[in-house]
Amino acid sequence: MSQIELTFPDGSVRSVASGITGLEIAKGISEGLARKALGVKLGDKVLDLTRPLTESGTIKIITPSNDDPDALMLLRHSCSHVLAEAICDLFPGTKLAYGPAIDKGFYYDLMTPTPIQQSDFERIEKRMKEIIKEDRPFTRCEVSAADGLKRTEGDKYKTDNAQRALAREGSDGTLSFYVTGEPGKNFEDLCAGPHVPSTGKLKNFKVLSMSGAYWHGDQNSDQLTRVYGTCFADKEGLETYLKFLEEAEKRDHRKIGKEMDLYHIEDHSPGMVFWHPKGTKMVNALKDYIRGKIDRRGYLEVITPEIVNKTLWIKSGHADKYNENMFKTLAGDVEMAVKPMNCPCHIQIFNTGLRSWRDLPMRLAEFGKCHRYEPAGTMHGLMRVRGFVQDDAHIFCTEDQIASEVADFCALVKEIYHDFGFDDIVVKFSTRPEKRVGSDEIWDKAEAALAEATKLAGLDYILNPGEGAFYGPKLEFTLKDSLGRDWQCGTIQVDFNLPQRLGAEYVGKDNQKHIPVMLHRAAVGSIERFLGILIEEFMGDFPLWLAPVQARVLPISEKFVDYAKKVEKELVNAGVRVEVDESNEKLGYKIRQCELQKVPYKIIVGEKEQAEGVIAVNKRKEGDKGQMTVAQFLEMTAEDRKVVR
Repeated sequence: MSQIELTFPDGSVRSVASGITGLEIAKGISEGLARKALGVKLGDKVLDLTRPLTESGTIKIITPSNDDPDALMLLRHSCSHVLAEAICDLFPGTKLAYGPAIDKGFYYDLMTPTPIQQSDFERIEKRMKEIIKEDRPFTRCEVSAADGLKRTEGDKYKTDNAQRALAREGSDGTLSFYVTGEPGKNFEDLCAGPHVPSTGKLKNFKVLSMSGAYWHGDQNSDQLTRVYGTCFADKEGLETYLKFLEEAEKRDHRKIGKEMDLYHIEDHSPGMVFWHPKGTKMVNALKDYIRGKIDRRGYLEVITPEIVNKTLWIKSGHADKYNENMFKTLAGDVEMAVKPMNCPCHIQIFNTGLRSWRDLPMRLAEFGKCHRYEPAGTMHGLMRVRGFVQDDAHIFCTEDQIASEVADFCALVKEIYHDFGFDDIVVKFSTRPEKRVGSDEIWDKAEAALAEATKLAGLDYILNPGEGAFYGPKLEFTLKDSLGRDWQCGTIQVDFNLPQRLGAEYVGKDNQKHIPVMLHRAAVGSIERFLGILIEEFMGDFPLWLAPVQARVLPISEKFVDYAKKVEKELVNAGVRVEVDESNEKLGYKIRQCELQKVPYKIIVGEKEQAEGVIAVNKRKEGDKGQMTVAQFLEMTAEDRKVVR
């Protein structure tokens, strides 16, 4: 019998018979390990415990752990099958499409004869618990292509999945099914696996939510129901995650945005934001903040058209990469495209007039409105939209200037994130993707220059192979919020290709023409998305300079409305975002409304204040600040109202 060599986590190497299973190996170590084991990992492949091992490599017995992605994947993918079985039992005639494990949980796309409601979750969970209590084994069945297609006959979705699996590169012409229990008796699903040994391992689960989904993500195809759930290795992990979800729900920017009357999104323009007056004040405050930061660093702000002849996008290479995500229109018989990004337009500005080495680096910045056709099922409030504004800029420079420009941008990003309280930042270095423009020589040069820049900036980074832009390598800045969630926002990319494709040139010290290097960079990325992050991070309790309403004047009764308006006018003239509550409600009600809407300062005026020409000031979370003149209030709040520190 042939032998294979297995390298264990402790570094030891053992020669074993080919065909041995992970379960046999676990039993050879200890019965306790075999009882706990969920699966086995050979090299980078996770397998069922009962699958024969026929190749040499590193091996790990996977046991329950909330810190092990392999363990969680096994638990969650297996739990998606239990969810599917429960729904099929409760909704006879259900058609199953696809049920993968995902980050934080799992989902199953399916079509039921009658709609699933949120109120059905309790009985779905009850049925799942019954299946789990039975502790049925997950049994793998491998069959020929013909037998497999016969099993899926009449099932549109599973037949399509089977055909795709057979057509996939590396297919051996067989199909695998998993039975939760006994073949021919219990629930069966077409699946590549792997799974945990039995349903009894899946006790710590929860059905969470549901949404609409399209078959293959194609909105012209069948609309399905996507049911989400999660599963953890133990009760503590599940409870911790459910508490996290409760906190995240409290912070949901969609809920807070509605309560504070900041914005809305509607079906007339899906994925496009209607900013209300208060939300617009925040957008402008954030732009002013960023302007102040980049003005100090020598950026020149520009504005470019939103609709450009499609030939420019073909020439730049974007049409090949983004064609499906571009909005297009006609101007007469000329095909135009709504810009998905700003870079080709900035090159057009650079190309006007003769540029010299003395003009470099030239930093062109734009709060450019871009549009990308995101699939309907992927959009989520402000976090994923079709129309967005970027704090975009492109730096035209020489090769010698790359390192210093990138280092300066890295300092800017850290400064901005720190101002908002984000100091836990992860940087990823993304290298050349498989589909790209430009020669390997150019990519070698670009990656080397970016690596040199990270040294100058003193940056530690995680290598992210193959994830660069199609025109150049990039650094991605990911911040961590107070709930521990990661948000990739800032980015800078080194591009030797696009300037060449679009004919950008400058005259060097040698009086010869040269092609500049182009650095694509954004500090916060999408303004919409960054504001969504800030809404959730601050729960609407924004720093004074960003708050949509900084103060509200509360007259004690109608008699003092005129004085309240006089105070309002003085504050408006000083640049304070202020409003007067002219309602006939009692003062207590007005104060409660300020608290609900998280207004930083309540300014109360009555008979005494009017007579003495003062205001009574109350600060959110700090309480009474006493009586003072408007001038004193302005002096007290001056520093906090400054947009740029």
